Amino acid sequence: VPGLGTSVGRGGATTFQQDLQNADCILIQGSSMAEAHPVGFRWVMKARERGATIIHVDPRYSRTSAMADLHVPIRAGSDIAFLGGLIRHVLETETYFRDYVVNYTNACTLVGEEFEDTEDLGGLFSGFDPDKGTYDPATWAYHNAEQGASASRHEHGAESFAERTGAGMEMGGIERDESLQDPRCVLNVLRRHFARYTPEMVERICGISPEHFRKVADALTYNSGRERTSALCYAVGWTHHTSGVQMIRAGAVLQLLLGNIGRPGGGILALRGHATIQGSTDIPTLFDLLPGYLHMPRGAETPPTLADYVDVGGGNANGWWANLDRYAVSLLKAWFGEAATEANDYGFGHLPKITGNHSHFPTMLRALDGALDGLFIMGQNPAVGSQNAGLQRRALARCKWVVVRDLSEIESATFWRDSPEVQSGELRTEDIQTEVFLMPAASHIEKEGSFTQTQRLVQWRDKALDPPGDARSELWFMHHLYKRVRAHYAGSERGMDWPILNLKWDYAEHGPHDEPSAEDVLSEINGYVVETGEPVDGFAQLEADGSTACGCWIYSGVYAGGVNQARRRDPGDLEAPGGHVSPEWAWAWPANRRILYSRASADPEGNPWSERKKYIWWDAEEGKWTGYDVPDFPEDKAPDYVPPEGATGMDAIGGGDPFIMLADGKAWLYAPSGLMDGPMPTHYEPLESPVANLLYPEIDANPGALRWRRAENPYAMRD
Repeated sequence: VPGLGTSVGRGGATTFQQDLQNADCILIQGSSMAEAHPVGFRWVMKARERGATIIHVDPRYSRTSAMADLHVPIRAGSDIAFLGGLIRHVLETETYFRDYVVNYTNACTLVGEEFEDTEDLGGLFSGFDPDKGTYDPATWAYHNAEQGASASRHEHGAESFAERTGAGMEMGGIERDESLQDPRCVLNVLRRHFARYTPEMVERICGISPEHFRKVADALTYNSGRERTSALCYAVGWTHHTSGVQMIRAGAVLQLLLGNIGRPGGGILALRGHATIQGSTDIPTLFDLLPGYLHMPRGAETPPTLADYVDVGGGNANGWWANLDRYAVSLLKAWFGEAATEANDYGFGHLPKITGNHSHFPTMLRALDGALDGLFIMGQNPAVGSQNAGLQRRALARCKWVVVRDLSEIESATFWRDSPEVQSGELRTEDIQTEVFLMPAASHIEKEGSFTQTQRLVQWRDKALDPPGDARSELWFMHHLYKRVRAHYAGSERGMDWPILNLKWDYAEHGPHDEPSAEDVLSEINGYVVETGEPVDGFAQLEADGSTACGCWIYSGVYAGGVNQARRRDPGDLEAPGGHVSPEWAWAWPANRRILYSRASADPEGNPWSERKKYIWWDAEEGKWTGYDVPDFPEDKAPDYVPPEGATGMDAIGGGDPFIMLADGKAWLYAPSGLMDGPMPTHYEPLESPVANLLYPEIDANPGALRWRRAENPYAMRD
């Protein structure tokens, strides 16, 4: 999420699989797409039939490599060095799309004089605290930029928005050099940062010959620009690394320099590693997020209020996140219904507060220390599928109880009797006190619901047959578990029990097992007018006064008009111009947009960059943006709109600024805030790498990576 989020504003794929057929070049890295995503790979093959160049960069020669025009073997973990070499090549040969880069990215913005690069500090950025192993990003800010947020912003967690998107940044003092001559403009800071990523250095680090490297560089630069576009596809081969966020950032920087984001045949396709992983992230199952990428409030000595939470920019937030109050209040109304009132802050004070890092690995470390009583395991198998599996199994053995829901008896349900630790005698079954509850789960064809896949497309599936025996859907399990928990707390007057007793939980039940209605849940996620119950048509109708409810603002519109838009299956006229968009096939978030940041598919005046790459354009007669897709831009904002002095919210985004989720409307080649390990991607070796960092010999591994140094986690003990 942060890699794409800090680069372009959202953590989702910028394009859709069918649009790959319009690419002139496709770079696949960190994925064997032909094997892991065979349905989507058909569009890669269609592009190849049209003459596109297909490049596969991967340590292994796979089926994807066999179908590519060029397979480039790379040493595992050295992706940033390779991408950095491509970025350097684009900058040094000046083959970047200048008109796009100057107008649509922060390339012209001046960086503050306090910033020091890895070139100055031997592999570190300014602001690093060696004792804590963390960065203070204050020196990464733009020149003359000030954060206009309240003093409570950091204390209560709203900086998650302000830092990631610059929402609280004072834009008036920021300076730009459109001649790109100032050494402190982002493009030149970038040029200096990547100067040592030469083809020879790439060969030493990655094992890629200069000949192979130049073939890739030439293919990408030739197939990018006004008339041509290239696409980038990645998967968990990037995201699983300690520098995974910065690998994605490097890919985004490259695509932005080439002018490929927001345009047909271009973009970045994040190939998700499992069915509806995208939907899982959206709703979400991440510990630090609320639905729709709203961040969880943080715990503090003085409990935060709703006003603290939504105060992203001290009342002067720029960009789309100025609407945070609408989405937060509507979410609280969806959860707590009539119990959520203005007088009680809509129940905000009853939300859980972040008290630390509760991601998977540190949670299992707490379990290992006996600090976790119980654990629900659904759609996961940590006993064999998570980092340091032996540690995971030892941690499960310290829990009092574990609930496992799966189709079969997986290793996380049987660790107590047949794990390697039990077989070796390290652990004894009779000493393990964990009580394991194995609950049989229904498969995807035995339940109704939706999948949100790689391209943010929400597709409904109907149940084909009943699950066998006692197997039940996840929805059934959580629905009936909650009803029993609420009955247990009935009559309680304790404040801590308020959210359990006041959840709005009125989903219809049907069938012999009282299966809750998945469509009722989808309708709540979509949002509705509280007084009438009528579904809203989209997030533009959400209000901050408690008059609307919405379970996940980015999905608002999926049930517009009371119709399940995700069930639609009309492909439309695939042979018509833009017919591959198929807007009547299911529904994509946000607002059924298939390509994000599509304002960038037109030039600053609103005309297509070329007839060949026409997608969204300004219709002067109608006074609105039009095209083959739902524009990812205010429909009636003219290309020549200039924000007045002091403008906030979306009024602060100019008519030529496509990246509306970022405060300046520009894509971030350089991230002045929002990342833990640096404003620009930098090559470091993986923690377990047997070789030294040839780029910066003083710093081997990512200095900003979180490490849990303890005997049971030996890789983290390495220096």
